[in-house]
Amino acid sequence: MSPRPGPVPPSLTERYGAPSRARRTAVVVGAGVVAVSFLGWLLWAMLFHANPAVSSEEIGFKIVDDHTATIKVRVSYGDDPVDATCVARAISHDKAVMGQLSVTPTREDGAVQEFTVRTERRATTVEWLGCKAAGQPRYR
Repeated sequence: MSPRPGPVPPSLTERYGAPSRARRTAVVVGAGVVAVSFLGWLLWAMLFHANPAVSSEEIGFKIVDDHTATIKVRVSYGDDPVDATCVARAISHDKAVMGQLSVTPTREDGAVQEFTVRTERRATTVEWLGCKAAGQPRYR
């Protein structure tokens, strides 16, 4: 005698119910909104920060004596030369700020400029923070 087949087990959808189509649609639409929002923010950030009004780079520095340090920098302007403020700091061996200089560079695009920082005592390095213009949130 062969065993009698038992009742067929119900399928999972019959047992637990099928996922709602409305829920699935809401998840897909929500994920799409989040993705489009993120891509919009990324595009805005790239376009807004890609071409700053002013940027700069340090070429080199020299410790002249116990109360003087110099730094050479190159300042580059975006579309047009603007009024910019640049900051340099002279730092000692114990990492204390010995002097700070805030200057307005000349409006020659790409010209190497030299600035002198007065110090309280002998500095070991000069830190170039960069330049920023009105409406520019950070030094570059």
